[in-house]
Amino acid sequence: MTALEHEDSPVYLKLRASIAAAILRGQYRAGDQLPSVRALAAEHGANPLTVAKAYQSFQDDGYVEVRRGVGMFVLPGAVEKLRIAERERFLTGYWPRVKEHIALLGLDARELFDRETV
Repeated sequence: MTALEHEDSPVYLKLRASIAAAILRGQYRAGDQLPSVRALAAEHGANPLTVAKAYQSFQDDGYVEVRRGVGMFVLPGAVEKLRIAERERFLTGYWPRVKEHIALLGLDARELFDRETV
């Protein structure tokens, strides 16, 4: 599970987070074709309709385009737009819970960043 995922999330959101992480890591760059719905479904053991829903969310957000009969492709500027959206999602959704957990455990945030292994 990546930092973009949450274990209680619906499957399509987990798939979306996995695809987003791959785009942000550079596995898929502007102009690259994403795996087909069937291929990604088989890879993740998911229903193709669930994968299609995850892909549709990327299309709705303007990160990818569908080329009929060819496939789904990452649009220019998608990485930057996705990084901005994921940063905001992290800062508003995940960070408050992480910060609260750090305080609850009495950890020092500076020490956490200096630590090489957990």
